[in-house]
This record gives sequence, C-alpha cells and structure tokens, in this order.
Amino acid sequence: MRSTTDFNDNWLFEGTGPVRLPHTAVELPYSYFDETSYQRAFTYEKTFVADPAWAGQEVWLRFDGAMADARVFLDGAEIAAHRDGYTPFTARLTGIGPGQHVIRVVIDGSENPEIPPFGNVIDYLTYAGLYREVWLETAPALHIANVKIETPDVLAQTKRVQARVYLDNPQGMPLTGTLRAEIADGAGAVLAQTEVPISGAEAALSFDGLAGITLWSPETPALYVLRLTLTSPSGTDSRSTRFGFREISFTDAGFHLNGAPIKLRGLNRHQSFPHAGYALGRAAQIKDADILKHELRVNMVRTSHYPQSSHFLDRCDELGLLVFEEIPGWQHIGGLQWQDEAVMNVARMITRDWNHPSIVIWGVRINESGDSHDFYTRTNALARELDITRPTGGVRYITDSELLEDVYTMNDFILGHEEMGGNRPRTPLRPQQEVTGLPHPVPYMITEFGGHMYPTKSTDQEQRQAEHVTRHLQVLNAMYGDPQIAGAIGWCAFDYNTHKDFGSGDRICHHGVMDMYREPKFAAYAYASQGDPEGGIVMQPVTFWARGERNIGGVLPLIILTNCDELELTYGDYPPKRVKPDRETYPHLPHPPVVLDHRSFTAEELGVWGMKWERASVTGYLNGKVVATRHYVDNALPTTLQVVPDATQIGPQDAVRIMVRVLDQAGNKLPFLPEPVSVRVSGPAHRFGPAVLPLRAGSTGIWLQATGAGEIAVTISHDRLDPVTVRLTAS
Repeated sequence: MRSTTDFNDNWLFEGTGPVRLPHTAVELPYSYFDETSYQRAFTYEKTFVADPAWAGQEVWLRFDGAMADARVFLDGAEIAAHRDGYTPFTARLTGIGPGQHVIRVVIDGSENPEIPPFGNVIDYLTYAGLYREVWLETAPALHIANVKIETPDVLAQTKRVQARVYLDNPQGMPLTGTLRAEIADGAGAVLAQTEVPISGAEAALSFDGLAGITLWSPETPALYVLRLTLTSPSGTDSRSTRFGFREISFTDAGFHLNGAPIKLRGLNRHQSFPHAGYALGRAAQIKDADILKHELRVNMVRTSHYPQSSHFLDRCDELGLLVFEEIPGWQHIGGLQWQDEAVMNVARMITRDWNHPSIVIWGVRINESGDSHDFYTRTNALARELDITRPTGGVRYITDSELLEDVYTMNDFILGHEEMGGNRPRTPLRPQQEVTGLPHPVPYMITEFGGHMYPTKSTDQEQRQAEHVTRHLQVLNAMYGDPQIAGAIGWCAFDYNTHKDFGSGDRICHHGVMDMYREPKFAAYAYASQGDPEGGIVMQPVTFWARGERNIGGVLPLIILTNCDELELTYGDYPPKRVKPDRETYPHLPHPPVVLDHRSFTAEELGVWGMKWERASVTGYLNGKVVATRHYVDNALPTTLQVVPDATQIGPQDAVRIMVRVLDQAGNKLPFLPEPVSVRVSGPAHRFGPAVLPLRAGSTGIWLQATGAGEIAVTISHDRLDPVTVRLTAS
C-alpha cells in the first residue's frame, strides 16, 4: 500500500540545527537589507533509518519546493537534481540497505542565469531554502504516478468524467492487473464506479450519465473526488484526487463560466512574507486565499510570477477563487538552454496542477517579455498538448505583440502616463484594438495595472491614499464598462520585498492594496466594496479625520468606499446629510463609492482652517435600514492596544499571524503613532522577526511558527498602554 510520511523534522542546517521545514535559509529584516545574503549555497542534512518493510517497494522523497538550484545526495552519492525553484521533484531511495542513512541537500540560492527567472534584474526576491515540505513516500513497484481528469459537456443534463491514469514502473514489473475507480461527492457518497484491466503504462477511464451534479463556481465551489485503486502482482496502490465540474470560455465578448458571463475582478499575489520569505506552510497559504476571497472580495488571483503552493491552490478550489497560473520569469528571455528549462517549467506546472478547477488559464509567456516566435510557439504547443481544457495566455506590456496564445493578456499601465507629457488625457484603460493592433477583437484580459505607476505606503498622507483609491476605481469602472475585456487583475494584493533596483530604496515595493502583514490600505476597500452586500457590508471612509492632514485643510472631497445604497454623515452639531453613490463618475461599477464634496456641503458646514475640529459619524443604509456605523473623534488619543491572532487553535507545526493595532476612543487606528511594541513569546513557537517592532500606520504584525504541541502565550507591550496577552493552543 502507498504511504506518505512527514519528513520535515530534524534537518541540520549548515551544520547547526535541528530545523523543521518549511525553512528559509536567511531571515531577512523587514527593510533595508542586503539581498545577496541568501544568494549562495546552503546545506541541509537529515539522518534516517531505512524500514525493512520497504523491501520490494518503490521509495522516494518528494520535495514540494526548493529554491533555486537543488542537488540531493544519499550517503554522499548524488541521486537527484532540480533547477526550478517552484515545482516539486523526487529523489528515489528504492533498494537502499537496512540501517542508518544520510540525506544531504545542497541549495544554491544564487541567481543563476541559466535558470528562469534569472539572467537579468527581477522585481521580487527568490528566497533560498527548502521552503516547502518534504515527504517520504512508498508504493508498490507498479504504482499510480498521475491522473488527468476532464469533465466535458458540463451543461448537459447528465455529466461525464474522463480520466487518463499514468502508471510508474521503474522496476520493469509486468504491466498487468486491474484499476478500480469511483467518484464520490463532498460528503463521501459514491456516485459511480468502474473497473478496467491494465495492459500498459496508461489507462483510460470514463463515467457517463452522472446525475445530481453541482457545478463548480465562485458561489458554489463543489468538489468531487476520484478514488483510484490499482491491484497488480506488485501489490495494491491507491490515490485520491479532487476535481470539479465546470466549463470555461474566453471569447471576444468576455469570460464565461458554466455558460454565464462573469467579469473577472482580481489581484496579483506574491507568495512572500516578511522575515520568513517563502517559508510559511499550509496555514499561511490558506489564510492568504481566505483574505483574497473574503476580505478583498475578488473572484480571481494571478500567481505572479511563478507556480505557487499547492496548499494555496487547494484553498482556491475550496473557496471558488479563480486562478491564472504562470511559469517563472520577469521580462528576460535567456538563451536556448534557458528556454528549454522554461518549456520544461510549462510541463511541470501543468502536470502538477491540471486537476484544480480553480485554474482557468495557463500563463506560458515570460511576464512582460518581448515577442519570441519560436520560443512561444513551443510553450503554447506543449500547453495545448498537455491540457486541451484551458486556454493559454501570455502577459505582455508591449503593444502590437504577436498573439500566439488563446487570450491576449496585457499589463496596461496607461493610467498615469499623462504625467509624462503628451496630449493624451487621463485614460484608465486603452481600447483593446489600440493595444493588440489587430483588425478584429480577440479574447482579452488586463493582468496588471497600478503598482509602480502610483506606489502608496500605508503611512502616506491622506490625499495620496485617496488618489491611490481613485486609480483602482477608475480602472475597475473602465473594465466593467467594456464588454470586450474579460477582467482586470490589479497590481497587487500585498506589498512585497524586492531587489535594490526597485521599490522605494527600502527593498519594498509598496504596490499592494495591503501591506506585507496583509493589513488593508484604503485601496483594499475599492475591491471589497464591489462585493455583494449579502457577503458583508463594506463602509470605509478614505480619511484619517483630521483638520490639517490635507493640503489647506479639511477632508473634501471625501471618498467613502461602500456597497451600501445610501450614506449619512453627521458632523458636529450640523444637520445630517444623506448622499447616494456617485454613479455619475463611476457608472459601470457594481457599487460606486459615495463622494462627499461641495455638491453636498458648503465650506462653512465643514469648517475652514483655524476653526475647531469636530467629531463625526457615518451611517450606512441598505434598503432604508441601518447596516453600518463608523464614528470619528475630534481629539484622537491612544486608548486601546488591540491584539488579534488569525486563530487561537492551530496545528503543532502551523504558522499563525497576529495583528497588533493601537486604536483611539472610537476604535480607529492612529496612523501616525510611531512608537514601537515589544513581543514576548513563551511556549512551543518560533517568532519571525525582531522582538521590538515599530507601528506602521497604527499597526504591525507578527508571524509565529508552532514548533510542537502545547500552549503558546504572546504578550504585546506598549509604553503608553497596558500589555495584552493572547493564548494559543497548538495541537
């Protein structure tokens, strides 16, 4: 029988240790670090004892991700090598003798120009280390290697499933036996089953006439399971794979899912975290997907610019979060050897992830690269050979680019170009055919906008924050108003560490609508507010509420991001004012913001410079009923030290985020309070980052990695407020 064993404990790192995987070779500071500190070779070693039960079995280690150039040695002899930091690989242990053995893994974090994405500058970091999990797997000599599941004709009254099962037979055993398969729903009920004889290294399965099937969608992310059992003279092997029934289509009239049009509203995601780099495991990956779905309320994410954790993709399947997944790269195309490696990356990505219903398009072009006819003919041909169920896309920022892919995917940074001169007025997005240069419309999607065109720190002054919000709103409004655009994916969800050549000189690209701790900036609510009110009311004024924060003073125009249908502002002792969403400025948004300006208020009503500042409240209404209230004080003071863990019950090896905020009397963050907080941790946990942290825009975050079962106490202290202790249980 197949077995999979956690192989992540007790690795000796660089002769010290032990450490548990996932692991980052160097824990970097939050900012102003030397990124070359991880660009060298590192060594991991682990001693294990061979199990006599492995005799006659296939035995291997599966490395889910190692950055970037990995070589694996068994008792001093090299047994595997892998030159892609983002996809899994195996190291075969079959036939090792009894007793103790040593696995040594050498990771070279150098930016090797022969390996994508390297060869020129890249605007993100590639943190060295065994940053994903390692598993010890055993199976019969003849076993199931992979399965490709397809669900054709999902709009028919009864459904079909086709599957191709790939067998692995490294010992050359007889290819005989039977393959039994069954389909089960999410509750475990078996819906259909079949059995076929084995006569070669591949087997085809078919299920017809399936009734009562729920289609997978963002609203109903129904998952099913294909259970396979292979019985042969080598023994019995089993494997289960989740999948969903759904149909996707990109056309020149937009994107359709299960026959219905959907506008794709998304954000790009880097898989990096402060201090820990890439090396946060399952719990943190799940939390990022949850943030995108439930807090940012997007329906799509792009895995910029590389395949990301299977844990993240699994969660996207469960949540109904659509995914654009792409191969590693950033602008640069290397020589023929480099291109060969990139073509292999296409195969690795697709064969790892082809059963995820969340993935709706493959990115087979190096992000923002120039045209390369022969290279991209190869990547597209391979993608179509491996998977006929999804289209290909190729992200560019050049116009008039050769279209070899199925969807013309474009990073459109035209908004902001008016600041560079010329006669063009402020333009959120260009018409499709101006970009493509083609005489006819084609399937078309915006894959980046914003970002470096208007970087915004969480600590930036209010007027810049308002302009940041406005730019995201304007592009989303233009996307919703253009039926030829399938969707728009903003750059980006979270701030991220970068090389010295990019960012603000601090090694951070402040391009996110959230900071690196996943704390929202105001622009986050430009996305969240487009979600249906049934999924949660959003009402976020874009203000710090202070007389002298803006130029000249005051708060007008005041943008309030909301999915309410009417808002009321009460200011001091003045009569309240009711204002509706600004559909004149944003006619295409599902939920335009409310904009308070001199159309609704006179200068005297809100006061002028030198007048006493007043308290205020904003009330949100939906169908005439109060659904949200926000209060602002006229004399904000630090009042509450808020400490909020993402969870208090965690696994014994899970990472968990804890957010720390200093709030005023009304529960609003104090954005310009720079005083630090100190962190004290007791119990089985490792803290990433320093023990004293500055507040940034009124908040900061900590990630803890549980190191075993038990109670973890975290105490946060601030000089002006009483300390707060939260307790977590790892079990």
